[in-house]
Amino acid sequence: MRPEQLLHTRPEGLFCPLGDFFIDPVRPVERALITHGHSDHARAGHESVLATRETLAIMKLRYGDDFAGTSQAIECGQQVAIGGAKVSFHPAGHVLGSAQIAVEAGGIRIVASGDYKRQKDATSADFEVVPCDVFITEATFGLPVFKHPDAAGEIRRLLASAAAFQERTHLVGAYALGKAQRVIRLLRDAGYDRPVFIHGALEKLCAYYQSEGIELGRLEPATLDNAEGGDFAGEIVVGPPSAFADRWARRFADPVSAFASGWMRIRQRAKQRGVELPLIISDHGDWEELTRTIRDTGAGEVWVTHGREEALVRWCEINGIAARPLNLVGYEDEGD
Repeated sequence: MRPEQLLHTRPEGLFCPLGDFFIDPVRPVERALITHGHSDHARAGHESVLATRETLAIMKLRYGDDFAGTSQAIECGQQVAIGGAKVSFHPAGHVLGSAQIAVEAGGIRIVASGDYKRQKDATSADFEVVPCDVFITEATFGLPVFKHPDAAGEIRRLLASAAAFQERTHLVGAYALGKAQRVIRLLRDAGYDRPVFIHGALEKLCAYYQSEGIELGRLEPATLDNAEGGDFAGEIVVGPPSAFADRWARRFADPVSAFASGWMRIRQRAKQRGVELPLIISDHGDWEELTRTIRDTGAGEVWVTHGREEALVRWCEINGIAARPLNLVGYEDEGD
Protein backbone atom coordinates (compact mmCIF):
# COMPACT_ATOMS: atom_id res chain seq x y z
CA MET A 1 0.00 0.00 0.00
CA ARG A 2 1.17 3.50 -0.86
CA PRO A 3 0.63 6.25 1.74
CA GLU A 4 -1.68 8.13 -0.63
CA GLN A 5 -4.02 5.15 -0.59
CA LEU A 6 -4.35 5.48 3.18
CA LEU A 7 -4.74 9.27 3.38
CA HIS A 8 -5.07 11.88 0.67
CA THR A 9 -6.53 15.33 0.26
CA ARG A 10 -10.00 16.19 -0.97
CA PRO A 11 -11.76 19.56 -0.97
CA GLU A 12 -13.23 18.69 2.43
CA GLY A 13 -9.80 17.92 3.94
CA LEU A 14 -7.66 14.85 4.66
CA PHE A 15 -9.59 11.71 3.69
CA CYS A 16 -9.11 8.05 4.57
CA PRO A 17 -10.96 5.89 2.02
CA LEU A 18 -10.43 2.67 3.99
CA GLY A 19 -12.25 4.15 6.97
CA ASP A 20 -14.46 6.58 5.05
CA PHE A 21 -13.57 9.46 7.39
CA PHE A 22 -11.98 12.88 7.26
CA ILE A 23 -9.49 14.48 9.66
CA ASP A 24 -10.38 18.07 10.61
CA PRO A 25 -12.63 18.60 7.56
CA VAL A 26 -13.34 22.19 6.58
CA ARG A 27 -16.96 21.50 5.60
CA PRO A 28 -19.65 19.18 7.01
CA VAL A 29 -19.06 15.48 6.31
CA GLU A 30 -20.57 12.17 7.37
CA ARG A 31 -17.67 11.09 9.61
CA ALA A 32 -15.07 13.48 11.11
CA LEU A 33 -12.09 12.88 13.37
CA ILE A 34 -11.15 16.13 15.14
CA THR A 35 -7.68 16.94 16.51
CA HIS A 36 -8.67 19.87 18.77
CA GLY A 37 -11.30 22.47 19.49
CA HIS A 38 -10.11 25.54 17.56
CA SER A 39 -12.74 26.62 15.07
CA ASP A 40 -10.58 26.16 11.98
CA HIS A 41 -10.20 22.46 12.84
CA ALA A 42 -13.41 21.74 14.75
CA ARG A 43 -16.45 22.81 12.77
CA ALA A 44 -20.09 22.12 13.55
CA GLY A 45 -22.46 20.19 11.32
CA HIS A 46 -20.77 16.80 10.86
CA GLU A 47 -22.97 13.71 11.01
CA SER A 48 -20.61 11.96 13.46
CA VAL A 49 -17.52 13.15 15.34
CA LEU A 50 -14.73 11.20 17.04
CA ALA A 51 -12.44 13.21 19.33
CA THR A 52 -11.06 13.31 22.84
CA ARG A 53 -13.52 13.89 25.66
CA GLU A 54 -12.15 17.38 26.25
CA THR A 55 -12.42 18.38 22.59
CA LEU A 56 -16.02 17.19 22.45
CA ALA A 57 -16.81 19.24 25.57
CA ILE A 58 -15.16 22.31 24.04
CA MET A 59 -17.12 21.88 20.80
CA LYS A 60 -20.32 21.66 22.85
CA LEU A 61 -19.43 24.88 24.69
CA ARG A 62 -18.67 26.71 21.47
CA TYR A 63 -21.41 25.38 19.19
CA GLY A 64 -24.15 24.05 21.46
CA ASP A 65 -25.49 20.59 22.22
CA ASP A 66 -26.34 19.81 18.60
CA PHE A 67 -22.88 20.52 17.13
CA ALA A 68 -22.96 17.08 15.46
CA GLY A 69 -25.44 14.32 14.76
CA THR A 70 -23.57 11.94 17.06
CA SER A 71 -20.27 12.10 18.93
CA GLN A 72 -17.90 9.56 20.46
CA ALA A 73 -15.02 10.14 22.85
CA ILE A 74 -11.70 8.35 22.51
CA GLU A 75 -8.92 8.20 25.09
CA CYS A 76 -5.36 9.04 24.08
CA GLY A 77 -3.50 5.80 23.43
CA GLN A 78 -6.67 3.86 22.69
CA GLN A 79 -6.80 2.22 19.25
CA VAL A 80 -10.06 1.63 17.39
CA ALA A 81 -10.87 0.07 14.02
CA ILE A 82 -12.78 2.21 11.56
CA GLY A 83 -13.51 0.23 8.44
CA GLY A 84 -10.22 -1.14 7.18
CA ALA A 85 -8.05 1.31 9.14
CA LYS A 86 -6.85 1.43 12.74
CA VAL A 87 -6.93 4.81 14.44
CA SER A 88 -5.40 6.13 17.67
CA PHE A 89 -5.14 9.57 19.29
CA HIS A 90 -1.99 10.89 21.00
CA PRO A 91 -1.33 14.15 22.95
CA ALA A 92 -0.32 17.13 20.82
CA GLY A 93 0.45 19.69 23.56
CA HIS A 94 -1.43 22.45 21.71
CA VAL A 95 -4.46 23.11 23.94
CA LEU A 96 -6.56 21.10 26.38
CA GLY A 97 -7.69 17.88 24.68
CA SER A 98 -5.59 18.37 21.55
CA ALA A 99 -4.38 15.22 19.84
CA GLN A 100 -2.39 13.88 16.95
CA ILE A 101 -4.20 11.18 14.97
CA ALA A 102 -2.38 8.02 13.87
CA VAL A 103 -3.91 6.04 11.00
CA GLU A 104 -2.61 2.55 10.21
CA ALA A 105 -3.28 -0.06 7.51
CA GLY A 106 -1.25 -2.33 5.24
CA GLY A 107 1.88 -1.98 7.35
CA ILE A 108 1.91 1.82 7.05
CA ARG A 109 1.38 4.35 9.84
CA ILE A 110 0.62 7.98 9.06
CA VAL A 111 0.43 10.53 11.89
CA ALA A 112 -1.50 13.75 11.37
CA SER A 113 -0.17 16.20 13.93
CA GLY A 114 -2.95 18.76 13.92
CA ASP A 115 -1.45 21.78 15.71
CA TYR A 116 1.24 21.05 18.29
CA LYS A 117 3.99 22.41 20.50
CA ARG A 118 6.81 20.91 22.57
CA GLN A 119 7.11 23.61 25.26
CA LYS A 120 5.89 22.67 28.72
CA ASP A 121 2.37 23.89 29.42
CA ALA A 122 0.44 23.29 32.63
CA THR A 123 -2.87 23.65 30.76
CA SER A 124 -2.40 20.78 28.28
CA ALA A 125 -0.90 17.29 28.16
CA ASP A 126 2.71 17.05 26.95
CA PHE A 127 3.32 16.28 23.28
CA GLU A 128 3.98 12.59 22.59
CA VAL A 129 6.34 11.49 19.83
CA VAL A 130 4.63 8.82 17.72
CA PRO A 131 6.99 6.86 15.44
CA CYS A 132 5.57 6.67 11.94
CA ASP A 133 6.30 6.17 8.25
CA VAL A 134 4.68 9.45 7.18
CA PHE A 135 4.37 12.51 9.42
CA ILE A 136 1.88 15.23 8.51
CA THR A 137 3.13 18.36 10.23
CA GLU A 138 1.75 21.86 10.57
CA ALA A 139 4.13 24.67 9.69
CA THR A 140 2.56 27.78 11.23
CA PHE A 141 6.00 29.00 12.33
CA GLY A 142 7.96 27.03 9.75
CA LEU A 143 10.78 29.52 9.18
CA PRO A 144 14.20 29.61 10.90
CA VAL A 145 13.50 33.15 12.16
CA PHE A 146 10.94 31.78 14.60
CA LYS A 147 12.51 30.89 17.93
CA HIS A 148 10.04 31.07 20.77
CA PRO A 149 11.49 32.23 24.10
CA ASP A 150 10.59 30.72 27.44
CA ALA A 151 6.96 31.64 28.12
CA ALA A 152 7.65 32.20 31.84
CA GLY A 153 10.17 34.87 30.90
CA GLU A 154 7.56 36.69 28.82
CA ILE A 155 5.19 36.66 31.77
CA ARG A 156 7.93 38.16 33.95
CA ARG A 157 8.12 41.02 31.44
CA LEU A 158 4.37 41.54 31.79
CA LEU A 159 4.58 41.59 35.59
CA ALA A 160 7.55 43.96 35.52
CA SER A 161 5.56 46.36 33.34
CA ALA A 162 2.52 46.09 35.63
CA ALA A 163 4.72 46.89 38.63
CA ALA A 164 6.36 49.85 36.87
CA PHE A 165 3.12 51.38 35.57
CA GLN A 166 0.63 50.85 38.38
CA GLU A 167 -1.54 53.72 37.21
CA ARG A 168 -2.25 51.92 33.92
CA THR A 169 -4.34 48.88 33.00
CA HIS A 170 -2.53 46.04 31.23
CA LEU A 171 -4.79 44.62 28.52
CA VAL A 172 -3.55 41.22 27.34
CA GLY A 173 -4.93 39.94 24.06
CA ALA A 174 -5.07 36.15 24.11
CA TYR A 175 -7.22 33.79 22.06
CA ALA A 176 -10.21 32.43 23.95
CA LEU A 177 -9.30 28.74 23.77
CA GLY A 178 -5.92 27.71 25.10
CA LYS A 179 -3.87 30.89 25.02
CA ALA A 180 -5.97 32.85 27.53
CA GLN A 181 -5.95 29.99 30.04
CA ARG A 182 -2.23 29.43 29.54
CA VAL A 183 -1.44 33.11 30.15
CA ILE A 184 -3.53 33.13 33.32
CA ARG A 185 -1.90 29.93 34.61
CA LEU A 186 1.56 31.33 33.84
CA LEU A 187 0.67 34.41 35.89
CA ARG A 188 -0.31 32.17 38.80
CA ASP A 189 2.85 30.10 38.46
CA ALA A 190 4.83 33.35 38.61
CA GLY A 191 3.22 34.18 41.97
CA TYR A 192 0.59 36.68 40.81
CA ASP A 193 -2.26 36.24 43.29
CA ARG A 194 -4.42 39.27 42.49
CA PRO A 195 -7.69 38.76 40.64
CA VAL A 196 -7.31 38.47 36.88
CA PHE A 197 -10.11 40.27 35.08
CA ILE A 198 -11.46 38.56 31.97
CA HIS A 199 -13.68 39.45 29.04
CA GLY A 200 -17.04 37.67 28.96
CA ALA A 201 -15.98 35.64 25.92
CA LEU A 202 -13.49 33.76 28.12
CA GLU A 203 -15.79 32.86 31.01
CA LYS A 204 -17.17 29.50 29.84
CA LEU A 205 -13.86 28.15 28.62
CA CYS A 206 -11.99 29.26 31.74
CA ALA A 207 -14.66 27.62 33.89
CA TYR A 208 -14.30 24.42 31.88
CA TYR A 209 -10.52 24.40 32.30
CA GLN A 210 -10.97 24.81 36.03
CA SER A 211 -13.52 21.99 36.11
CA GLU A 212 -10.80 19.81 34.59
CA GLY A 213 -8.48 20.55 37.51
CA ILE A 214 -6.46 23.33 35.86
CA GLU A 215 -6.23 25.97 38.57
CA LEU A 216 -6.54 29.53 37.28
CA GLY A 217 -7.07 31.30 40.59
CA ARG A 218 -9.55 34.09 41.18
CA LEU A 219 -11.12 35.39 37.97
CA GLU A 220 -13.43 38.39 37.82
CA PRO A 221 -15.48 39.79 34.93
CA ALA A 222 -13.99 42.91 33.38
CA THR A 223 -17.09 45.04 33.90
CA LEU A 224 -17.32 48.55 35.29
CA ASP A 225 -18.76 47.22 38.56
CA ASN A 226 -15.55 45.35 39.31
CA ALA A 227 -12.98 48.13 39.52
CA GLU A 228 -12.66 51.12 41.79
CA GLY A 229 -13.58 54.17 39.79
CA GLY A 230 -14.37 51.90 36.85
CA ASP A 231 -10.98 52.22 35.22
CA PHE A 232 -9.10 49.07 36.37
CA ALA A 233 -5.89 51.00 37.09
CA GLY A 234 -3.10 48.64 38.10
CA GLU A 235 -4.98 45.52 37.02
CA ILE A 236 -4.32 42.84 34.41
CA VAL A 237 -7.22 42.24 32.04
CA VAL A 238 -7.28 39.32 29.58
CA GLY A 239 -9.55 39.24 26.56
CA PRO A 240 -9.75 38.05 22.95
CA PRO A 241 -7.78 40.27 20.55
CA SER A 242 -10.96 41.16 18.63
CA ALA A 243 -12.42 42.83 21.72
CA PHE A 244 -9.65 45.42 21.84
CA ALA A 245 -11.03 47.16 18.76
CA ASP A 246 -14.48 47.84 20.24
CA ARG A 247 -15.96 49.96 23.02
CA TRP A 248 -15.08 47.39 25.67
CA ALA A 249 -11.42 48.43 25.57
CA ARG A 250 -12.13 52.14 26.02
CA ARG A 251 -13.15 51.89 29.67
CA PHE A 252 -9.66 51.17 30.98
CA ALA A 253 -7.16 53.54 32.51
CA ASP A 254 -4.46 54.56 30.00
CA PRO A 255 -4.16 50.93 28.88
CA VAL A 256 -0.92 49.14 28.02
CA SER A 257 -1.82 47.03 25.00
CA ALA A 258 -0.20 43.57 25.14
CA PHE A 259 -0.69 40.59 22.86
CA ALA A 260 0.38 37.00 23.56
CA SER A 261 1.31 35.32 20.28
CA GLY A 262 4.19 33.74 18.45
CA TRP A 263 3.62 36.36 15.79
CA MET A 264 4.93 39.01 18.18
CA ARG A 265 8.40 37.88 17.09
CA ILE A 266 7.71 39.99 13.98
CA ARG A 267 7.98 43.63 15.05
CA GLN A 268 5.96 44.88 12.11
CA ARG A 269 3.01 42.74 13.20
CA ALA A 270 3.15 44.21 16.68
CA LYS A 271 3.36 47.72 15.26
CA GLN A 272 0.42 47.13 12.90
CA ARG A 273 -1.73 45.98 15.81
CA GLY A 274 -0.66 48.90 17.99
CA VAL A 275 0.81 46.53 20.55
CA GLU A 276 2.92 48.30 23.18
CA LEU A 277 4.01 45.14 25.00
CA PRO A 278 4.43 42.17 22.63
CA LEU A 279 4.54 38.83 24.47
CA ILE A 280 6.05 36.00 22.41
CA ILE A 281 3.96 33.13 23.76
CA SER A 282 2.97 30.53 21.20
CA ASP A 283 0.90 27.35 21.26
CA HIS A 284 2.58 26.17 18.05
CA GLY A 285 6.06 24.73 17.65
CA ASP A 286 8.84 27.02 16.47
CA TRP A 287 11.36 26.08 13.76
CA GLU A 288 13.54 24.04 16.10
CA GLU A 289 10.55 22.18 17.53
CA LEU A 290 9.19 21.40 14.07
CA THR A 291 12.47 20.05 12.71
CA ARG A 292 13.26 18.15 15.93
CA THR A 293 9.85 16.52 15.87
CA ILE A 294 10.29 15.38 12.28
CA ARG A 295 13.57 13.73 13.24
CA ASP A 296 12.11 12.22 16.42
CA THR A 297 9.25 10.50 14.56
CA GLY A 298 11.71 8.70 12.29
CA ALA A 299 9.37 9.34 9.36
CA GLY A 300 10.83 8.67 5.93
CA GLU A 301 8.31 11.00 4.36
CA VAL A 302 6.80 14.29 5.55
CA TRP A 303 3.70 16.08 4.33
CA VAL A 304 3.54 19.76 5.32
CA THR A 305 0.32 21.67 5.80
CA HIS A 306 -1.12 25.09 6.78
CA GLY A 307 1.83 27.35 7.30
CA ARG A 308 5.25 28.14 5.87
CA GLU A 309 5.31 24.93 3.85
CA GLU A 310 8.11 25.65 1.38
CA ALA A 311 10.90 26.22 3.93
CA LEU A 312 10.11 23.07 5.88
CA VAL A 313 9.85 20.98 2.71
CA ARG A 314 13.24 22.29 1.64
CA TRP A 315 14.75 21.47 5.07
CA CYS A 316 13.48 17.92 4.74
CA GLU A 317 14.95 17.54 1.27
CA ILE A 318 18.36 18.82 2.42
CA ASN A 319 18.27 16.28 5.24
CA GLY A 320 17.36 13.35 3.02
CA ILE A 321 13.68 13.14 3.94
CA ALA A 322 11.07 12.99 1.18
CA ALA A 323 8.62 15.85 1.62
CA ARG A 324 5.83 17.70 -0.12
CA PRO A 325 3.27 20.40 0.71
CA LEU A 326 -0.37 19.37 1.03
CA ASN A 327 -1.72 22.82 0.16
CA LEU A 328 -4.78 22.39 2.37
CA VAL A 329 -6.92 25.49 2.67
CA GLY A 330 -9.24 26.71 5.40
CA TYR A 331 -6.86 26.59 8.37
CA GLU A 332 -5.90 29.80 10.11
CA ASP A 333 -3.94 30.75 13.23
CA GLU A 334 -6.81 31.13 15.70
CA GLY A 335 -4.73 29.45 18.38
CA ASP A 336 -1.90 31.95 18.12
